Amino acid sequence: MVALSDGGRAYGEATGERRAPARKGNAEAAFTAYVQERRASLYATAYHLTGDRHEAEDLLQSALFSTYRAWDRISDKAAVGGYLRRTMTNLHISAWRRRKLNEYPTEELPETVGDSDAMRGTELRAVLWQALARLPELQRTMLVLRYYEGRTDPEIAEILDISVGTVKSSIWRSLRRLREDEVLSFGRDQEESFGQLVA
Repeated sequence: MVALSDGGRAYGEATGERRAPARKGNAEAAFTAYVQERRASLYATAYHLTGDRHEAEDLLQSALFSTYRAWDRISDKAAVGGYLRRTMTNLHISAWRRRKLNEYPTEELPETVGDSDAMRGTELRAVLWQALARLPELQRTMLVLRYYEGRTDPEIAEILDISVGTVKSSIWRSLRRLREDEVLSFGRDQEESFGQLVA
């Protein structure tokens, strides 16, 4: 079974809940096997949604807890991945709606050593995540759903409970902001540097 930390309460876990009767051994074993097999991709999704390692862990644990409680009711085990990702997205949206922050704090960008080949591999990903962190949380969530999860505009609109037009315009504005980001295009042509990020 997946252990839960106290931090998971931020994502809607009720405290003081009585535990359900013990599940059958094979259901628990199937759930554990599923989590062990897909934990890296599930964690990556949680991290892409939150942008923070600790929040991603809490979000994933909360989603796994919710899924474990519903495991016996999920008849199509092939759809568990979608169920978990949807649960993570919904929990994340609920958490940032409760926070109602007007500011989005980010860390300082690192100094680059040289002008040539300044952003490759890991450095490029780190700079991209810093640029994404500067976007409003809703826009970042839309970009993760679109480019990481491969969702369509209508699917994103349904998940976020907004219109398709809002999704399209928000994604367009987000991509424009990323294209205009000076750090992402440092030392290279804007189109070339942005093209590497979304490839």
